[in-house]
Amino acid sequence: MNKWVAEFFAGIGLMRIGLEQAGWRVVWANDIDEDKYRMYSGHFQDDIAHFEVGDIHKLDPNRIPDVALATASFPCNDLSLAGSRHGLAGENSSAFWGFIDALKGMGRKSPKLVMLENVAGFLTSHEGNDFKDACLALNDLGYAVDAFMVDASLFVPQSRVRLFLIGKKERHTVCKSRETLSFYQSQCRPAALADFILWNPDINWSLRELPEIARAPAKLNDVLDRVPANSSWWWSKERADYLLNQMSARHRAKAEEMIAGKKTTYGTVFRRVRYGRSMAELRTDGIAGCLRTPRGGSGRQILFAAGNGRYAVRLLTPRECARLMGADDYNIECPTNQALFGFGDAVCVPVIRWIAENYLNPLWSELNATEKARAHYAAKAAR
Repeated sequence: MNKWVAEFFAGIGLMRIGLEQAGWRVVWANDIDEDKYRMYSGHFQDDIAHFEVGDIHKLDPNRIPDVALATASFPCNDLSLAGSRHGLAGENSSAFWGFIDALKGMGRKSPKLVMLENVAGFLTSHEGNDFKDACLALNDLGYAVDAFMVDASLFVPQSRVRLFLIGKKERHTVCKSRETLSFYQSQCRPAALADFILWNPDINWSLRELPEIARAPAKLNDVLDRVPANSSWWWSKERADYLLNQMSARHRAKAEEMIAGKKTTYGTVFRRVRYGRSMAELRTDGIAGCLRTPRGGSGRQILFAAGNGRYAVRLLTPRECARLMGADDYNIECPTNQALFGFGDAVCVPVIRWIAENYLNPLWSELNATEKARAHYAAKAAR
């Protein structure tokens, strides 16, 4: 059978890139954001996928083609620890139920596999009840589920932990919870997730073992553009000084150590509200913080370059953000904020490729082998 994909909440198409690198083919896509669609269509200029711009709650399931896999990177606003925590009932993250309704509407042509992606906070939203509701909703549609987490920093120099929920069509429950946490816990199933699996035996689980991921050696310096010192990207001295003065004593000490160094080194900075005021937090371990969607001036990741008694500050460029998402060659022909928003709200390409190669591809082969065996025995019994 064809490895065709329907890409819900498609964004700028990084899910598509990762899957297609592993042999899948996206033939239909949907997102409500027209700016993201413009980036998507600007990159996939030979696009053969049918892209529907619109609200998932208003989709006609009859227009969705027969596919093997449906993906859904639904909005995280209400699930993130930094967000409202309204959960799956929230204005944005309730789009999950639109996805469930679309699968219901597809009826017998609903895909054999589904893959949901969201922030790690999905696991703990409303004391785990939102994640449980999502698992049970897939169970109700005939999908046994599996869950794991992957940090993009294993592949690229960006800290970006994401939770993946896989559903596969199953006629019977395949896995019952065991009584030992160690059975579930692994690199991709940390203690909190293993604990959730252990304490929710009423969910129809179908758990697969995942191989260990070797950490890539890439560091922040490897993805940076060499921006000339006279470029308008660099902030004025006054603005850079203001950022430095927003740092706590601990972060300021890190910055001063970089400034005093004999060579230029790089860190990234986020502004966060601490104790009722805006503070600048510096990270210097060679890994960028998690890219975010800039709203109202927030969420932009700042580069701090320092050494030989000097320091300079600027925002990360869209191309640098593309590299941090493993989409080095993405075609960027849009305003900076639009690009930062698109990449900040996307998936990391090599993470998706790894999941496809190590999970989806072998699972799809097994499902096909099972279907062929059933067809063989059915034909033999009919003789």
